[in-house]
Amino acid sequence: MMSEQSITGAGAGQATTDKRLYYFMIGVLVLALVVSGYLSYLKLFPSAEAACLAGGAFDCNTVLNSRFSEVMDIPIAYLGFVTNIIMLTGLIIEKKVPSMTAIAPLLVFFVALFAFIFSVYLVYVQAAIIGAYCPWCLTHELLVTLIFGAAAWRLKLSWATAEE
Repeated sequence: MMSEQSITGAGAGQATTDKRLYYFMIGVLVLALVVSGYLSYLKLFPSAEAACLAGGAFDCNTVLNSRFSEVMDIPIAYLGFVTNIIMLTGLIIEKKVPSMTAIAPLLVFFVALFAFIFSVYLVYVQAAIIGAYCPWCLTHELLVTLIFGAAAWRLKLSWATAEE
């Protein structure tokens, strides 16, 4: 049997881990907003040249101007920016609105899951269809992967805490 002290210690450890994950996600989302904001700027001002690694498989302008850079005439960069805002808002609301404490991790997880699946698709498109890579896009896709992993871990922790 577990003593009350060991259960309390485990709960405190989970709370600390959850707090770290929360702030980790905030930090990564801020970085993702910077990257998706820059990509959105490039779509908003098409005459602007992307600051990009030159040569080899890297060609930002080819990727950013491909037919895959928009969904129903909406630039993917805008969708990424809005998705990051939604996740960041969900995290902030989670701490500010007590009734959202239980559901916000689930909502953020599902938005992050969708963003992750779409990011995997975008990496596939760059590799298999376009044949060129955008380091800015790949950076955003990496950040989305980190957000998804942290959101999944936080969701698991929230379920473990709810069972106690």
